[in-house]
Amino acid sequence: METTQRADQQRSADRRRRELLEAADRVVLRDGPGASMNAIAAEAGITKPILYRHFGDKGGLYAALAKRHTDALLDSLRAALDAPAERRERVEATLDTYLAAIEARPQVYRFLMHPAEGGTPSDQGFDTRHSIPVLRRMGEELAVFIEERLDLGPGSHQLARAWGHGIVGMMHAAGDWWLGERPCSRAELVRSLADLLWGRLAAAGDRVGGPGF
Repeated sequence: METTQRADQQRSADRRRRELLEAADRVVLRDGPGASMNAIAAEAGITKPILYRHFGDKGGLYAALAKRHTDALLDSLRAALDAPAERRERVEATLDTYLAAIEARPQVYRFLMHPAEGGTPSDQGFDTRHSIPVLRRMGEELAVFIEERLDLGPGSHQLARAWGHGIVGMMHAAGDWWLGERPCSRAELVRSLADLLWGRLAAAGDRVGGPGF
């Protein structure tokens, strides 16, 4: 009986947490990096102390939202990387998937990557240090994909990590510039970035026994 009660309480807490994150998402879509704890609490129909009780502080809420959106983005990137197509096509599809995601929800992107931009004196923006783990996680995930699929020779683990973090850094920096200035079409940027990456990626063979790339 006690175990069942604890399980019910945990499900209820998980459901409430999802509801609060959905409310936070609505505010982020509207306000971007200017999203405040006050506005999120009001959207959820609760007081700010209750919001703090669920997430600890702004950093805890930011981390929960970042995980939610990063999980979804990584799922989309994996699907593009694993699609049944030639390697060059998959490289371009993966770059396009990332750029399409930040283009479709620019307020969410700015909240995740430039969280301090929208702070106000009464409710300062989220600390920019919290955005670093998002990029680190994406870099590590891409490194695992590369190491599992490509034969990089001696030192493959270190090289895969260098490539993973380097590619994510390139996507982030180029995407940030493109989203702010729109100097070219998305397709043109995808081709330009793919050209930059392609030489070494084209030369690498598939890892023996791996899923292939």
